[in-house]
Amino acid sequence: MDPVTALRRIAFLLERSQAATYRVKAFRTAAEVVAAMEPGEAAERVAAGTLERLPGIGPRTAEVIREARAGEVPGYLERLEEEAAADPVPEAGRELLARLRGDCHLHSDWSDGGSPIVEMGLAAAELGHEWAVLTDHSPRLTVANGLSPERLREQLEVVERLNEEWAPFRLLTGIECDILPDGSLDQEPGLLERLDVVVVSVHSKLRMDPAPMTRRLEAAVRNPRADILGHCTGRLLSGRGRPESRFDADRVFAACAEAGTAVEINCRPERLDPPRRLLRKAVEAGALVSIDTDAHAPGQLDWQPYGCARAEECGVPADRVVTTWPVERLLAWAA
Repeated sequence: MDPVTALRRIAFLLERSQAATYRVKAFRTAAEVVAAMEPGEAAERVAAGTLERLPGIGPRTAEVIREARAGEVPGYLERLEEEAAADPVPEAGRELLARLRGDCHLHSDWSDGGSPIVEMGLAAAELGHEWAVLTDHSPRLTVANGLSPERLREQLEVVERLNEEWAPFRLLTGIECDILPDGSLDQEPGLLERLDVVVVSVHSKLRMDPAPMTRRLEAAVRNPRADILGHCTGRLLSGRGRPESRFDADRVFAACAEAGTAVEINCRPERLDPPRRLLRKAVEAGALVSIDTDAHAPGQLDWQPYGCARAEECGVPADRVVTTWPVERLLAWAA
């Protein structure tokens, strides 16, 4: 087994299970070290027992490399694969999952993600996506290293170069743009026009009174540059948790339907937003839906089954799910 493949797969599975970042980084760093070796160097170091003398390779990663070089499936990888297989993937939503073509919400290390753009794009392609949208944060979310207009322009050039190498897979340009308290969007309007897909989300003043929060969300989803309303209640289910933001869901989802702005089903296990009762309201309103992972690491791109299950449970019509659309239809809608 190729050691680099084994190390990267271990990192992917650790990310999928939300393991500690330092554990993931150890395997991704080791994979980079092995990939940079001269031909035959890994075999020589295994034979000489000198793998662990290299910066970035420790006892656990060295063991994986030795087992892979010996033609075995590394024991640590085997255990993680067994745990992943035992993790119950929802029975509901499998037909919808098979129809998905992409993911409209993912982050890289340009903002608060843990991996470079290249790793996120390659992981999306390896999962079978035809396209994915890079949506790093906007500037006012400083805690997440949000992108200034200058940095976002630089990112557009990087994505353009990568797409020249990756065809037919396509990484679309985008942003997760903060919805400011008055409902305006946190980025230059002209720059938003250049992006393929714009996700708009609330990250501040989440406990605003219902009436102003309703007006805030309505203004945002009616903005011609907004394409998807991200994690609409802002709730968190794990850790200390966070309650849902309060707003008139009927009014907000009606505005989404009228404006053609999709409501996101956020697949992150600690979000699963919106709750089922609100997702049913979005369906009744006739709104489009986007099933997104909000992935901050490659392994988290594998969370879409959770969103597909919720979509099926709440009666979301498959053709109204924008992540089932071919890229040409998605871009025509977003434009």
